Amino acid sequence: MDMRPCSVAGMFYPAEPRHLEQLLETFFQRRAPGIDARGIVSPHAGYVYSGETAACAFSTIPPDFDGTLLVIGPSHRGYTTGVSAVPWETPLGIVDVDTEFVDALDIEVDEASHRNEHSIEVQMPIIKYRFPRARVVPIMMGDQSHEAAARLAEHLLQATRRTGRDVRIVASSDFSHYVPEEAARRQDLYAIDALKTLDTREFYRRLQETGATACGYGPISAMCIACSSLGASRGELLRYTTSGDVTEDFNQVVGYAAIAVV
Repeated sequence: MDMRPCSVAGMFYPAEPRHLEQLLETFFQRRAPGIDARGIVSPHAGYVYSGETAACAFSTIPPDFDGTLLVIGPSHRGYTTGVSAVPWETPLGIVDVDTEFVDALDIEVDEASHRNEHSIEVQMPIIKYRFPRARVVPIMMGDQSHEAAARLAEHLLQATRRTGRDVRIVASSDFSHYVPEEAARRQDLYAIDALKTLDTREFYRRLQETGATACGYGPISAMCIACSSLGASRGELLRYTTSGDVTEDFNQVVGYAAIAVV
């Protein structure tokens, strides 16, 4: 059977199933109760740096969710937007793809663009652990302009209407890269504040104004636009951390945020 094999197991997250399961169990002990998110922003760094923040985001989706998770990640290698239609391997087992949704999505299937990209893969073990009955639609986003985000959101909405699926949308993104901690927090929180009202154009403007290097701003915006059409009205920052919290090197940090859209 064709599948997308793990490419960063043993680097970004443990390859040994029991070790991975124990780590995720620890991460999910810290939760964000009382929120049922339509969409989330989850980081995609190594679990030692951002795993607890990612779990915080995923904890706002009920653990018995068994619908379809639309997982949008940025392409770090310059590929164009494409969807994967094959199952995804994780150390905890296979994550199945909702192929009917993929067929309804009207986006080109491009398995090659997903092969060595970590932005979606890092989400998959968390999904398998937290939502064992859910299926996924992995979408790699190339063009991250606001216009492209709006088009992708419309594709997601049309496919949701065609299939009648219960969906949640996961935007995979880290925030500022390799800047001093003080600068990362200032510019990231300023940009994230625009998402309180799901104002994606203002989000783009603030990123441009500050030069903040969020890598998944397109997926974040596509998620927010689609969720707004599905009834969401606000974004809530649940947790913000940086790599400096782990390394204690605050001169060159990467920012991570858990955001729920409800």
